[in-house]
Amino acid sequence: MTTTAQVFGTALIGQTEKALNAILDRQLAGTGVTEPQWVTLTMTVASDRPTDRAELIRRVGGATQFSHAAVAERITELTAAGLLRDNGDGRVQVTDEGQARWTQVRTAIGPITQRLWGDLPAEDLATAGRVLGVVLDRANAALAGP
Repeated sequence: MTTTAQVFGTALIGQTEKALNAILDRQLAGTGVTEPQWVTLTMTVASDRPTDRAELIRRVGGATQFSHAAVAERITELTAAGLLRDNGDGRVQVTDEGQARWTQVRTAIGPITQRLWGDLPAEDLATAGRVLGVVLDRANAALAGP
């Protein structure tokens, strides 16, 4: 595969994000889970314990820029689908079915991401992580106010 160096900027970031989302969408096809639901399910799985609903909404909204109302709706959808459970005490948790669906998709994505960047030098990945982290922090600051 021949790679042409591209100028770092919004076009490259956007194209990369679109390509990665297309890969995720292919893996989600047939699972009954949308990309926004996937993000919500993933962050619930990552909690590894029952999580305060309001805290989950805040974390998912902060990570995605989804509105709190949209995140709450995704939680409701995932609960109705049996992938999350409302514990009745303001906390939600992943169900066995939700964990199984998440594991199925993650297992499919793992080899793909390995092919995408698994062979890149650790130093390059660290640099990319630092640069994208700074850009993300600045973008979040720009979204937060003037």
